[in-house]
Amino acid sequence: MPTDDALFDLPDGARSPRRRVVLLTGASGSGKTSLTRRLGLPVVQLDDFYRDLDHPAMPVRFGIVDWDDPASWDADAALDALDALCRDGAADVPVYDIPTSRRTGTTRLDVGDAPLVVAEGIFAAHLVTAVRERGILADAICLARPAVVTAWFRLLRDLGEMRKPPLTLVRRGWGLMRDEPRLVREWTALGCRPLTPAEAERTVRGL
Repeated sequence: MPTDDALFDLPDGARSPRRRVVLLTGASGSGKTSLTRRLGLPVVQLDDFYRDLDHPAMPVRFGIVDWDDPASWDADAALDALDALCRDGAADVPVYDIPTSRRTGTTRLDVGDAPLVVAEGIFAAHLVTAVRERGILADAICLARPAVVTAWFRLLRDLGEMRKPPLTLVRRGWGLMRDEPRLVREWTALGCRPLTPAEAERTVRGL
């Protein structure tokens, strides 16, 4: 009996993706965004897949929504977008407004002929297994540096962007700094390699 492939001609690229994904995670403020800017590759901001503030399943911590819990974002939608980018070169991705904690629309992301797409966010490690199973994983990296350094840069960024009220940022930042070593261990267990920002840059450029 002939195989399915023998029954009809498939277009180029249908059997295997033309692009692959570099999953990049790390604590908030660890340097993910700065790294992606230096690399100059197409980037999917996984934070844009957060759910709206009033979503019924939003987790709570310290009396506020816990934006660092994977339950606060839509992993399935993120995975489908990455798959479409690798196979088709374009996908619709949400636009998320952090100050109001809501999606405000969608935008069309076209990655052109780029061989790699960087998916950056604190939840990237949770996609490692699924992205590998779809055959589109190039690498999975966790940025790791001293927690106090990460905390300082995070606070400066969040205050400058007025992401949340200052007291909320300080309370959240203190909790994140204490959690960071555990998170790095968790992300590593999920399949990411812990690297400094400089090591990560060299690695991705080598791909």
